[in-house]
Amino acid sequence: MAPTAAYDEIADWYEHEFLSAQRQNDPLDLAGVLQELLGEGREPCLEIGCGTGVHADRVRGLGWVPVGVDLSAGMLRHARGRLPVVRGDAGRLPLRDGSLAAVIAVMVHTDMPGYPDVLREAARVLRPGGIFVHVGVHPCFCGGFADRGDPDAVVIGPGYLDGHWTKASWTDRGVRDKVGATHRPLPELLHSFMAAGLAFERFAERGAPTPTVLAVRARKDPGVSG
Repeated sequence: MAPTAAYDEIADWYEHEFLSAQRQNDPLDLAGVLQELLGEGREPCLEIGCGTGVHADRVRGLGWVPVGVDLSAGMLRHARGRLPVVRGDAGRLPLRDGSLAAVIAVMVHTDMPGYPDVLREAARVLRPGGIFVHVGVHPCFCGGFADRGDPDAVVIGPGYLDGHWTKASWTDRGVRDKVGATHRPLPELLHSFMAAGLAFERFAERGAPTPTVLAVRARKDPGVSG
């Protein structure tokens, strides 16, 4: 996981300042992408890296029962009023094999250096045929190598192919200069899904004119248990 102490230290800032504008207008259309890829349901849906629980209402609005897991006690202080939560490591989920119909990870994969392990855990706790939805920053256009200071002309510098953890960021008003980020090039990220036993079904991008978000809907092989 990302440096937990760092998220504990910035939890109040994240909740009260960073998220305030996003709650008002959903600039990345996260509600739309969850509706498109997760769809409607009537069972518990686990959010990995739920943070302050800001996505719970979107999940609940689709009929699912949101539950969350996160490693940061500071973030969970804000989440507890929004959904049931447990403090835990996404790489070792405190859940039984095949116990869930749906798992989501929203804008968190760059916080998790061990994301391939997280994907394997997501697959483990999904029942055969269960859905996993990944919504993350676009690996091709976001990261320490991308200067997004001008949204109409994103400048890509060296570093995309490297795969690394960095605090480099084009803005000091965001999260990454505070807690850092792990970057994986697109092929490496997608291969991690396949290695976990998750079969791709749909993809989506959000953000214009250069995408900010890449989202994936994958399904656990119905013939695989545990």
